[in-house]
Amino acid sequence: MIKAEGLTKIYPGGQGIQGLSFRVREGEAFAFLGPNGSGKTTTIRLLMGFIRPQSGRAFIHGWDSWRDAAKVKEVTGYLPGEISLLETMSGEGFLNLILGMHGGQAQAREKKDQLLERLAVPAEQPIGKMSKGMKQKLGVVAAFMLNPRIYILDEPTSGLDPLMQKTFVEMILEEKSRGKTIFMSSHMFPEVERTCDLAGIIRAGKLVAVQSMAQLRQSGRRLFTLEVGSMEDAGRVKEGIARIENLRLVEDLGRHMTLAVNGRLNSLLELLAGINVKEIERKDADLEEVFLEFYRHPASGADDDGDSL
Repeated sequence: MIKAEGLTKIYPGGQGIQGLSFRVREGEAFAFLGPNGSGKTTTIRLLMGFIRPQSGRAFIHGWDSWRDAAKVKEVTGYLPGEISLLETMSGEGFLNLILGMHGGQAQAREKKDQLLERLAVPAEQPIGKMSKGMKQKLGVVAAFMLNPRIYILDEPTSGLDPLMQKTFVEMILEEKSRGKTIFMSSHMFPEVERTCDLAGIIRAGKLVAVQSMAQLRQSGRRLFTLEVGSMEDAGRVKEGIARIENLRLVEDLGRHMTLAVNGRLNSLLELLAGINVKEIERKDADLEEVFLEFYRHPASGADDDGDSL
């Protein structure tokens, strides 16, 4: 449904993306993760056909994103990372303009009214007087009201309050249940974990992983919470961690600590031999911890170019 093959776009300053390959099947939700400047928005603009790749190709629903850009837009609900709206129009006028460009279907008008009510958007207000969060909600309505087969969303909850973020997550889950395909860049890890099946992590314009959520959690470091018998024991553990390459102290609370292990557990077991360990427990890493580990330690996890998806 969404596919990139060796997608490359390098700007004069050296930023951009290089050789991106991934695939999102119909009905899947794909999270695209990376810090600012890593290439997320460039990738999304290539998928939408707004810019031309220097090499490689992107496909949406079987159509070439550049050659068939008009067809791509017909089946895609798009929300840009930086929304630029007609400030002099009302929210209602702006949405009606979009509806008119798509035939003004009665079903879409009904959907628009439902979304405006659900997201509490004062649609009669001039856009120029709306807050950033209100403009973001208006963009969400515009992306969802046409009932597209595919959603491409760039930081969709930026500027939304926690209540609206929760509502947005519910909307994504509803669309997934209808078999829609979703490609979403986000810095909000809890919403990604709740909604997405797969994640791609991009660093400096290159994909370092494309894996299922379960694979990402398993491929990174393993976390252990540890309680030792004395401060002397705690000191010995910390001294050992400083010497051992694949161990790292994540949280230090005196006799209680959290350790990260990359790779084999032998080093941890050897370190704890002779230590009075009161309690040790395996802790599942959440997506944010896995993501940060890819940036702290570039070798973490298995690289995957997406062909196995």
